[in-house]
Amino acid sequence: MLGELHGAVQRIAANVERVLVGKPDVVRLALVTLLAEGHLLVEDVPGVGKTSLAKALARSIDCTVSRVQFTPDLLPSDITGSSIYNRQENDFEFRPGPIFANIVVGDEINRASPKTQSAMLECMEEHQVTVDANTYPLGSPFMVIATQNPIEMEGTYALPEAQRDRFTARVSIGYPDPAAELAMVDEHAGHNPIDDLRPVSDAAQVLRLIEAVRRVHLSPEVRRYAVELVSATRRLPELRLGASPRSTLHLVRAARAQAALAGRDFVVPDDIHSIAIPVLAHRLVMTAEAQAARRSPADLIRALLQRVPVPTAALDPSAAYVRSLNNNAGTPR
Repeated sequence: MLGELHGAVQRIAANVERVLVGKPDVVRLALVTLLAEGHLLVEDVPGVGKTSLAKALARSIDCTVSRVQFTPDLLPSDITGSSIYNRQENDFEFRPGPIFANIVVGDEINRASPKTQSAMLECMEEHQVTVDANTYPLGSPFMVIATQNPIEMEGTYALPEAQRDRFTARVSIGYPDPAAELAMVDEHAGHNPIDDLRPVSDAAQVLRLIEAVRRVHLSPEVRRYAVELVSATRRLPELRLGASPRSTLHLVRAARAQAALAGRDFVVPDDIHSIAIPVLAHRLVMTAEAQAARRSPADLIRALLQRVPVPTAALDPSAAYVRSLNNNAGTPR
């Protein structure tokens, strides 16, 4: 199954990188989030490809896809759907909204009012929608890819902590290097490459890959390490709010996906290290003093990764990973 996963991920990544040139780490994190059954928040300055990443990933998977442009006048029912009176049946019938899709692209999510943003809470956490006392399940797989611009804040509503906590990971794309930007100009000058993208996977295969990720081994030592890392954020004096228990679940799920993408059926501390900042940083609320000192959540997590002891025993049943580290680098990190 890991062989099928590796091949499928390579095809999806290559497809997305035709649009988002020179950002393989960003594409990989998006795929980790997909396989971890999570949701992705893409936050960056204008024009770096936030929406393009979301649309390219959605088009690369032959699933149902919907796109919502968040605006101040958007209502919760515009997302979840509403009950419409049917004259012929003399009864109300439910008309599903755009949230009833496998991949939901929410563009500029912070432009909608808090009331509309809250309509996403149940959908993202429980994979269901409740309208007029009736509950409707969402399809599987289900992933929300939301974008927001942190610079242009006029007319926007900052995402509340409860909303941010439901996103498995946050990614910032950043500016491309000159070579990648030149390649992008050559590729995008004549036409939009998104128009040429064709699906390279489907919902059934994605579900099989998700099931394979669930079976990736997580030893008690690594599990305890993840809990200690997350709980350490709640004791930092620089934070008003540390990471939640939900973030621990998201961290281990993403670590399983990261291990699977690396071709392993077991999780090692390096998997947690590689995704700790994208998974945890957006959930932390800094104190005013820490903000004045120009400390960032990412800086605090890097410091924790240096301080929290890393387990070196029982990383996998065969200890092959430990032996490889001893051979290549002297001792495990």
